[in-house]
Amino acid sequence: MRAARSLSVALAVVALGLAACGDDGGSDPEVATDRTLEADIALVGDADEGIDGVQAFRIGSNEHVNVDVIYPINPAPGGPHHQVWANCGFYDTPIAEEHVVHDLEHGAVWLAYAPDLSEDDVAAIRALVRAQPKLIATPFDGLAAGEAVVASAWARQLRLDSVADPRLVQFIDRYVDSRLAPEPGVTCTGTPVGDPLD
Repeated sequence: MRAARSLSVALAVVALGLAACGDDGGSDPEVATDRTLEADIALVGDADEGIDGVQAFRIGSNEHVNVDVIYPINPAPGGPHHQVWANCGFYDTPIAEEHVVHDLEHGAVWLAYAPDLSEDDVAAIRALVRAQPKLIATPFDGLAAGEAVVASAWARQLRLDSVADPRLVQFIDRYVDSRLAPEPGVTCTGTPVGDPLD
């Protein structure tokens, strides 16, 4: 009985969140139904917003889709995404990009880290996630050689070769719930997608 009530509450939260996501400020709210969709994302250049190395992107759409999305930038800094976001938190297994990009739409920051990071570096990322509820951290197989972590917010991204680089915390502080996100301030928890470790 308690499990059924918890599921009902979770589904109600998702329904409320989806209703909030329905009006995305100009994007087509229709759901694409093709088998795959290629995201329209283009590098603009240096963001020039006070943190060296942050790249700015033009994101062509934030529509909700129920198909796999091919992102030209990996990890993706935005784009079309699944209707249900992943629960923010720390993960030691990957989460589908289409769910995590929805978190970015809500103003979350994604820390995509190299799967072969040292235990100390993984612990440092986990500590960052514990300190900020709008972070999602997942291992990501597609990082370039030497990259330790890639921090992504909607339309912004910072690639780092060290978790200890102070720009990582600066990026989180600057871009969590940024005005660049289509829906800053919206929750990134309460869905059936993902079971973070903490």
